[in-house]
Amino acid sequence: MTQLCRRLVRLDLKVGIVERVGFLRRFFQFIWDRILMCSAGKPVSYRRISYRSCDSSSSPATHLEDCGYDTDSDLVALKISLLGDCQTGKTSFLIRYVGDEQEKQGLELKGLNLVNKTAFVRGARLAFSIWDVGGDHGSLDHVPIACKDAVAVLIMFDLTSRQTLNSVIGWYQQARKWNKTAIPILIGTKFDDFSRLPLAMQWTIVSQARSYARAMKATLFFSSATHNINVNKIFKFITAKLFNLPWTLERNLTIGEPIIDF
Repeated sequence: MTQLCRRLVRLDLKVGIVERVGFLRRFFQFIWDRILMCSAGKPVSYRRISYRSCDSSSSPATHLEDCGYDTDSDLVALKISLLGDCQTGKTSFLIRYVGDEQEKQGLELKGLNLVNKTAFVRGARLAFSIWDVGGDHGSLDHVPIACKDAVAVLIMFDLTSRQTLNSVIGWYQQARKWNKTAIPILIGTKFDDFSRLPLAMQWTIVSQARSYARAMKATLFFSSATHNINVNKIFKFITAKLFNLPWTLERNLTIGEPIIDF
């Protein structure tokens, strides 16, 4: 019995050491990224994924998922920035995409949360590094490091809160100070709650959101983390856009349904 207890103690110690090493690795990576941000240099590059021809009978919408892809690199790193006011559902969005356990393993500092997610497109591994900036005024200092070298900027607002919608232009302007090339995506969250609003109110919010998206030259998605509406599709869109993959995004402007506009 004593021998068993000793083994359990040693096992707990090993697990604790592994967890600490993992945290320290992410912490020093965060510090290194901040150092790079302050120094001049070329932006982080990523490799292009080439695709093999597939059965022409498959539909464009499923082409991205069904075709195989080759890459001359084992891992393609992609940095994503996530901006928006407090209480817009950013954390729920992240958990829905990366999973609760993965979100807990992320590096969380005051006003900034860093989460990693590896996605597989046949023949290639895509490592998404998602930098979630807190929505309060004190978190604005994290915008430069979160946006620098990002390949896409996701700006979120709560579809049931006009105040958060009115803030998206400000977040967009902050992001563009540090990154002028990232793909801009405007995301309205909590569509499940929004769909219960009167149609007249929905129409007003849809019109304003589409107007802001045009001003930002951004693609507009309405999403719901609760019901997993358009969450994965947003990252598929980013992947297809970056690597020129044959995947067609279908536009939807029907009031009462999750809007997709571009």
